[in-house]
Amino acid sequence: MSADYTPILMLFLFAVFLAAAFVIISAFLGKYGVKKTNLAPYECGIDQATVPRQPISVKFFVVALMFLLFDVEIAVLYPWATLFKKFVANGLGQFVLIEGLVFIGVLAVGLVYIFRVGVLDWEK
Repeated sequence: MSADYTPILMLFLFAVFLAAAFVIISAFLGKYGVKKTNLAPYECGIDQATVPRQPISVKFFVVALMFLLFDVEIAVLYPWATLFKKFVANGLGQFVLIEGLVFIGVLAVGLVYIFRVGVLDWEK
């Protein structure tokens, strides 16, 4: 029984050894020292040049929500499209096709509304 777990134990020991080796090598080769830039707040690769509590345009959040909406649409449509042949083989093809088209139609109406309202117009 214990022979079955020997490869797993060896892999675990190798991973621990490798992690410890990287930490030790980094301690010897790494540069140390406290600098003024190390103590500055740093986020997302951009130096902080403005006040962090500055208001952000609501359009940014609306575009983010639209992205999430249509991203979820793709997440729903992909499995639907891959299983469509199985539904056709089971005799549910027409029902599933109409259901999918209604879903796409509702999202298309939402997309037309977004364009009519001018959400994507950044000049406003």
